[in-house]
Amino acid sequence: MARTSKSKSAPAVAPTPTANDSPNRERPAEPTRFQATKEQLLEFYKQMLLIRRFEERAGQLYGLGLIGGFCHLYIGQEAVAVGLQSAMTVGKDSVITGYRDHGHMLAYGIDPKVIMAELTGRAAGISKGQGGSMHMFSVEHGFYGGHGIVGAQVSLGTGLAFKHRYANDGGVCLAYFGDGAANQGQVYESFNMAELWNLPVIYAIENNGYAMGTSVARSASEDQFHKRGESFRIPGIQVDGMDVLAVHGAAEEALAWTRAGKGPIILELKTYRYRGHSMSDPAKYRTREEVQSYREGRDPIDQAARELEAMGMTEDALKEIDSEIKAIVVAAAKYAEEAPEPDPGELHTNVLVGSY
Repeated sequence: MARTSKSKSAPAVAPTPTANDSPNRERPAEPTRFQATKEQLLEFYKQMLLIRRFEERAGQLYGLGLIGGFCHLYIGQEAVAVGLQSAMTVGKDSVITGYRDHGHMLAYGIDPKVIMAELTGRAAGISKGQGGSMHMFSVEHGFYGGHGIVGAQVSLGTGLAFKHRYANDGGVCLAYFGDGAANQGQVYESFNMAELWNLPVIYAIENNGYAMGTSVARSASEDQFHKRGESFRIPGIQVDGMDVLAVHGAAEEALAWTRAGKGPIILELKTYRYRGHSMSDPAKYRTREEVQSYREGRDPIDQAARELEAMGMTEDALKEIDSEIKAIVVAAAKYAEEAPEPDPGELHTNVLVGSY
């Protein structure tokens, strides 16, 4: 007797491939530098300074042995997270990143106390002390990690974008990854799927010049990462990631593109980290002069301070803001140091065991 095949029923909402056969597809407009008011720039300045002072304190606590495991600091890259996430809508959009995640959480307005408590492995931490530096989440804020596997967040972020499209909730996913992760195969599988299904996702490549200790020049045959999506017909924009206003302007353009139903877009943020890849990295693969050239000539916080002074802010007023932010960070560290560790019974919480 001949076998007959049964057709599987289609999902309730199936993604529709876009018309990719047109040789003259629309391109996003060239972004313009955001024209911030004094109040807006001051807010960006405060957020970047909070990240800087928080990460400096985290480095100190790591040296004292109060933070264990891996710890990747965001010092130098503050303009990227602040510029991008200040354009996002908390509760509507979603954000996902890799293991250098403290700055992204602070930029999303999450309490420094619960972030520091998580770093020190305390029960009061945002992931109850079970995630540590690399695995922090806040579903309330639409922040989905914090991921230790290089490039994994790109596929997961594509899934979050699929959720936004499936639910038709108007949300956009912002998926961060670095120049090192940009060479992972799953990134390009994600690009292909995102364009085919016209997903609302912004792929933000934080190009800080080094994949751990390997320079971009030695690890990437195409070092213009905003072009990496061209074979998938995903447009890309290269942005000065040391300029918070340039980043915010690019974020607005990218959001306008995705919210208009035009599919994914890539932003390459040219930035720089002042510290090593992680706290265990002595960073001997680059010169002191190279680091100093960025610190002295392109620092995002110093640049914002100069613009604020041109708008009428005094040096004393900026120093007062720094003192206030240092007090916030000191309070967060004190809170973390005094908070209790998780109960030993929590060791098996959220651990799944399968039987074979």
